Amino acid sequence: MKKTATFFISFLLSIQFIAAQSVNSYSTAQAHSHNDYERSRPFEEAYEQQFGSVEADVFLVNDTLYVAHNLKDIRRERTFSALYLLPILQKVEQNGGRIYPQDNVPLQLLIDLKTEGEPTLAALVKVLEPHKKIFAPAGSVRIVVSGNVPDPSLFEQYPDFIYFDGRPENVYTPAQMAHVGLISQAFQKYSKWNGEGPILEKDKRKIRKMVNDVHDLGKKVRIWATPDNINSWKTMMALGVDYINTDKVQQLGDYLRTAPR
Repeated sequence: MKKTATFFISFLLSIQFIAAQSVNSYSTAQAHSHNDYERSRPFEEAYEQQFGSVEADVFLVNDTLYVAHNLKDIRRERTFSALYLLPILQKVEQNGGRIYPQDNVPLQLLIDLKTEGEPTLAALVKVLEPHKKIFAPAGSVRIVVSGNVPDPSLFEQYPDFIYFDGRPENVYTPAQMAHVGLISQAFQKYSKWNGEGPILEKDKRKIRKMVNDVHDLGKKVRIWATPDNINSWKTMMALGVDYINTDKVQQLGDYLRTAPR
């Protein structure tokens, strides 16, 4: 009995140690600025925190890509080029070809297509093509297209600097998977937890299984619409979610840099 108890305690301690290591390994490089364009200073706020991922919703209107949450929110000066592409080009030039001064800190730009997929993506490719050397796989900025994405059978028709946002329930061929840059899903698929107190064990198991399955494919995970507080951030990190989704850029940045785990 004593040996069993000793083994059980050792097992618990090892699990806690692994969880602690997982949480401690996170930095702002694993932070995702959800609907980044709604910030008072789009791109710049997340960039100053050295976030690893930012998200922009785009609409194609009269051959121009605009950044907005809804069509009614479109403003003439709020184009994709003005709010994201030009600032990114400026940072890359300042940093000698890298998005961040450090060699090993990339940036994921998640572009959510809100208007019809094919023409919107064609317009996006046209805007990005002249600068493809700064985009992955050649450069340090990875473009991941979400929203109205084409059928996976069409992925190979697009330039190699265009990656797509996949879903964990979808089955991709190896060739299609090479064009998947990220796997995302809604939190509500796994849990109704509001971020207060502990998440249910059965919900944790569902999330952990999804994360492990995606990691086995060599891809990273984002879960959107998660509760947005410290308790939730810690929970997602302990479960191995690669990008921590937030609307609180400053708060999450401060937490990841300074808060005890």
